[in-house]
Amino acid sequence: MNICVIGAGYVGLITALCFGKKGNKVICVEKSLDKLSMLNNGVPTIFEDGLDELLKEALDIGSVRFTENLEIGVKSSDIIFIAVGTPTKDNWDVDIGQVDAVINLIAPYIDEYKIIITKSTVPVGTQKYITRKLLENHVPKEYFSVVSNPEFLREGKAIHDFFYGDKIVVGSESQKALEIVRKLYEPFKIKMVITTPETAELIKYTSNAMLSVKISFMNEIANLCNKACADIDVIEYALGLDKRISPLFLKAGIGYGGSCFPKDTKALIKISENYNCNLNIIKAAVDVNEKQRGLPVNILLEHYKIIKGKTVAILGLTFKPDTDDIREAPSLYIIEKLLKNKVNIKVYDPMVTNQIKNIFPNIIYCSEMYECLEECDAMIICTEWSEFYSIDLCKVNEIMSESVIIDGRNILDIKKIKEANIKAYYSIGKGNIIN
Repeated sequence: MNICVIGAGYVGLITALCFGKKGNKVICVEKSLDKLSMLNNGVPTIFEDGLDELLKEALDIGSVRFTENLEIGVKSSDIIFIAVGTPTKDNWDVDIGQVDAVINLIAPYIDEYKIIITKSTVPVGTQKYITRKLLENHVPKEYFSVVSNPEFLREGKAIHDFFYGDKIVVGSESQKALEIVRKLYEPFKIKMVITTPETAELIKYTSNAMLSVKISFMNEIANLCNKACADIDVIEYALGLDKRISPLFLKAGIGYGGSCFPKDTKALIKISENYNCNLNIIKAAVDVNEKQRGLPVNILLEHYKIIKGKTVAILGLTFKPDTDDIREAPSLYIIEKLLKNKVNIKVYDPMVTNQIKNIFPNIIYCSEMYECLEECDAMIICTEWSEFYSIDLCKVNEIMSESVIIDGRNILDIKKIKEANIKAYYSIGKGNIIN
């Protein structure tokens, strides 16, 4: 099929390349000339496993084109995917300004039947809003159908999820559009949920909210474990054996981050308020997560009483491993809180970017893990990168001024902590060791 993807961000780029891999002809429209230059030269603009090879193959066989020319993209395509940003406003409402702008821009080029599909995460009612906007822009109603097709891509595993995901959700009132979209996704052989636009829009928010609730619930239990001398790892294992619960998203830590969970939980709360409906459980999950992010600094304050002038190493900046994404990462909140307490900060992350250097220009960025730990009074593990699991704890004890460890992701072995004679070890729910 002939496809246009508007927006070469995280979702748009993955969508374009994966559809191209399945034999479709894809035009990806992007307004950033810097991004276009990189992509047309085979340089990925995001970090994602397998992306380099997928991009190179698409360029070599010509299955995907990258351009700033919206007219060409719209007129030469049967299906148009909107994959632009929908950030959160200060009041937690969803800003669909970029979606709105796209509709106004594409309307003059729709001169025959097109299927307009939203991949962006949008609030309930957006599909009907898009229909009204197109009609207001004098696009004949027989020239278009609007479809909701939210993405369910995990960062770091997005390409795998696009090809082998759990589900494809499609919402539309047009039977014609549904049949075409069903045919488009047929080669992926993934279970498809066909529903109304409103239900499709709400499924995405509900999925992320459910996972956020699981994480926040386990973090609350982990905090209780530390006070009750219980082990959250064993509780997690036992719960995971229950088929009604499943073992996924039960890992305790210092809270969730990223581009989806924080944004979507807040947006769902705002959506519910617009319908005069109270989502108390999701509100509690958001509240727990915001408090959990500050836990490492609270532990330091309790340990040292005064942390002004101390030097703290932060291991891991991204919100999770195998991505370069720092959006809503717990590390950002921890660094801000430490800076307010006049703490000297050294950081190490294998995927550190200029983005975070621009946010915090006055902290020390290290190119190697042990360099980061040298002469530090404490270390906080914020991201569970694989290399942190095999850290040499005896060396840690030698090079740090004081070997105080806050394991924000529960990745270290307590037995090895004891053997290395670490001065103080604080976990999230599996016990603390103070020598």
